[in-house]
Amino acid sequence: MKITDLLKKEGIALNQKPADKAAVITKMVNLHDKAGNLNDKKAYKAAIEAREEQGSTAVGMGIAVPHAKTDAVKQPGLTAITVPKGVDYGCPDGSPSNLFFMIAAPAGAADTHLEVLASLMTMLMDEEFSKSLIAAKTADEFLALIDAKEAENAEEKAEEAAPAAAAASGGAKVVAVTACPTGIAHTYMAAEALEKCAAARGVNIKVETDGSGGAKNVLTADEIKDADCVIIAADKNVEMGRFNGKKLIKASTADAIHRSEELFDRVAAGDAPVYQHSGAAAAAAESSGNEGVGRFIYKSLMDGVSHMLPFVIGGGIMDDYSIDPANFGSNTPVAAWFKSIGGVAFNFMLPVLAGFIARSIADRPGLAVGFVGGALAASGATFANPAGGIPSAFLGALVAGFAAGFIVKGLQKLTSKFPPSLEGIKPVLIYPLGGILIIGVVMCAINPIVGALNTWISNVLMSMSSGSAVVLGLVLGAMMATDMGGPLNKAAYVFGTAALANQNEIGYMIMAAVMIGGMVPPIAIALSTIVSKKKYTEEERKSGPVNFIMGLCFITEGAIPYAAADPLHVIPSLMVGSGIAGALSMAFKCTLMAPHGGIFVFPVVGNVAMYLVALVVGSVVGCLLLGLLKKNVEE
Repeated sequence: MKITDLLKKEGIALNQKPADKAAVITKMVNLHDKAGNLNDKKAYKAAIEAREEQGSTAVGMGIAVPHAKTDAVKQPGLTAITVPKGVDYGCPDGSPSNLFFMIAAPAGAADTHLEVLASLMTMLMDEEFSKSLIAAKTADEFLALIDAKEAENAEEKAEEAAPAAAAASGGAKVVAVTACPTGIAHTYMAAEALEKCAAARGVNIKVETDGSGGAKNVLTADEIKDADCVIIAADKNVEMGRFNGKKLIKASTADAIHRSEELFDRVAAGDAPVYQHSGAAAAAAESSGNEGVGRFIYKSLMDGVSHMLPFVIGGGIMDDYSIDPANFGSNTPVAAWFKSIGGVAFNFMLPVLAGFIARSIADRPGLAVGFVGGALAASGATFANPAGGIPSAFLGALVAGFAAGFIVKGLQKLTSKFPPSLEGIKPVLIYPLGGILIIGVVMCAINPIVGALNTWISNVLMSMSSGSAVVLGLVLGAMMATDMGGPLNKAAYVFGTAALANQNEIGYMIMAAVMIGGMVPPIAIALSTIVSKKKYTEEERKSGPVNFIMGLCFITEGAIPYAAADPLHVIPSLMVGSGIAGALSMAFKCTLMAPHGGIFVFPVVGNVAMYLVALVVGSVVGCLLLGLLKKNVEE
């Protein structure tokens, strides 16, 4: 397969003048749609935007390679545009970008096309070639330049492989791993930059690329053993245990692309630290060193929450007293069986939450310590009563998770100077024994404090008047529609799951208000595209009904493309609709013990008829406001 098999004439637009980054994305997504590469244009665009939120795909040298791998893609493809005057695409060095390739990769497809894309990425490292593409006058000329360069590269590799290996055989030996979150573009560009720099310096290098199609050019144990230095240029986790005891330089893919000379200067100087591995795969994200504290805390929390949800959903539904409300689900053998099994699953909620927060911080050694901390939070253990007292519940588990992670990190640091002969006992003896002992002391100390705070919060919630509860539902519902998957949405959602841990009526009412607030935005959008057709483009109207399904499944993100296109009118409309739905849910005292599921958990919703009324009213209000506030579009 050649690059031009993926890039067609109809997918190329030259000499463009987009106003900003958003205009570039819209243009290139439209080209993909025109070329017949997409199943769902809106979903693909949302995937592209989600990738850009992780960090700009502008890689410098005037090049940007936005990309996404998703089910919204029908067939692998490329689109390209040139912007001779440049546009700000958020490049880390602040320079404008003027050559864009957008990659569409189908989820789960064969990886043949990924090798072709890797070839393109390496070709773009040639600045003269990139300049010639920007200067191209027609799509035919653009494609001819790519064909010629691809053929030239193939010949060069065949002719120079043996001489290059011979020339490098007398130099330093380096092994490297490159990896980026998507594994499509930066992975291969970083590898190419390292290989070029190594060749220029006479260094023998082998680069393992951990791309979307899996690891390629995998390093062998002998190659790692013989290497003088290891370079890890990665923006995601890679398996690090194999490099234990080797001189190792950690960097990001951007460092490899733009500052490969500096990396090889360190190799030549021999100042790379010796890597001492502790536990399983170390996080390559550590290497980038540019993650803020807030982002670090958010990622660790969400890792715990995501692993906790299956236990809460499955256990919460089975444990729901609505199975047999006469005696809280336990006055018949069948009901008692459901409640007992569901209760066992639900009780894993806090240990799993704390355990995976700890693992996110300290990798696998943190898992056991976090589990124990979460279990101690659930039991309410204290120095006076280690068997258990007043549980510190969700708040205690949060503290336990972060405390456990940093306790293990501290133990890893304290034992970093131990003799190599003791390496084997660290993960099986020192970390679990020392970590569990310390987290036991910590939790017995904080449980009375956090437990009292948790009891106070629970009492305040339970004592709420109907008016106060309605206001709380209004606020939580509106928060769910504010940024739809962002920090405010997640804050409301985490508050709802925390309320579940109290296992009382007000907690279940809070969760119900949170979920209905997340269901309204997509449904309101879907209704509006039918009722107020003049407010939407033809493409938006076609995609609108899909949001009925997304809303009913509690997938708030279905409304994101519409909100991104017109945030000043769409977001306030959806906030009002979701807020009203949350307020009505509270007013009707609807309850929910499962933190997810949408319509699929309606059978266990308390007062389900009025819950449906609240959902319909909130969605209709949102739809009407969209019709009033949005302007008619010009096709």
